[in-house]
Amino acid sequence: MYSRRNFIKQASLLIAGGVIAPNILSSCKGAAKASGSSKYLGLQLYSLRDMVRDEGIRKVLETVAAMGYNSLEAASYGDGKLYGLEPTELKKIIDDLGMKLTSSHIGHNLTDDHSADMAWWNKAIEAHNAAGVKYLIMPSSPLNGAGATLDNVKRYGEYFNEIGLISAGASIGFGYHNHNFEFANKIDGVPVYDFLLENTSPDHVGFQLDVFWIKKGGYEPLDYMKKYSKRIKTLHIKDETVIGADNTVSYKDVFEQAYANGIKDWYVEVERYIGTPVEDVSESAKYLLNASFTK
Repeated sequence: MYSRRNFIKQASLLIAGGVIAPNILSSCKGAAKASGSSKYLGLQLYSLRDMVRDEGIRKVLETVAAMGYNSLEAASYGDGKLYGLEPTELKKIIDDLGMKLTSSHIGHNLTDDHSADMAWWNKAIEAHNAAGVKYLIMPSSPLNGAGATLDNVKRYGEYFNEIGLISAGASIGFGYHNHNFEFANKIDGVPVYDFLLENTSPDHVGFQLDVFWIKKGGYEPLDYMKKYSKRIKTLHIKDETVIGADNTVSYKDVFEQAYANGIKDWYVEVERYIGTPVEDVSESAKYLLNASFTK
């Protein structure tokens, strides 16, 4: 875990490099102190996508380590590399900062060339195995609008099963991340999400439940977490903006159910901002590290 000594050292480097402003540092100190260097705190790095683009992944990693995050989910893979780096190079940077890269969002939709599709996934799985991740999560699919048909769901169910079988060989769990459309779109009155659950293998395909998007789709995260306790493996902790500001989701109930289900990995994701992205990611950390319902 990220010790206070490491935090102070890292924060000093960040100030010297002009990476974070004093008010952000103050917020980060509060988060680190609240955590007592013992709480789990995950982050989907897409939350700081503009900073990744403008300042590079290393500065982003240094910044979120100082906030108290210790588990990361990547969102930039291409041609065997993550954030443009060799997987082992990225892993070393993250490990040296006292964090772990535990998950990654990657996507490759079905094409008419099955061999090429599987070759793409084999290369991606090899790269993420070298990076040490536990989960590969497909962040979306074409199962929306006119694509929300039972035939398409079955095709993607078979596709997911095959990917999951390959990833299991590398001891990586494969999963699917929802948006609102899997709930808003229905087949014979039943959400597409339910058909995905029914048409994928429990042994090889898990699900990452985004607790905000399911609400936007008209359903309750707790209902699905209870009904599908063995299928939902990870969570996205999200709200309309910064965590703790909007109260769209009852986080206390979500976390209590997550712990009851044995869910160990979850990731903050901030997509819309009140302040700057760094401020809102920091405030989200502070809120969760100070919360009585997280551990």
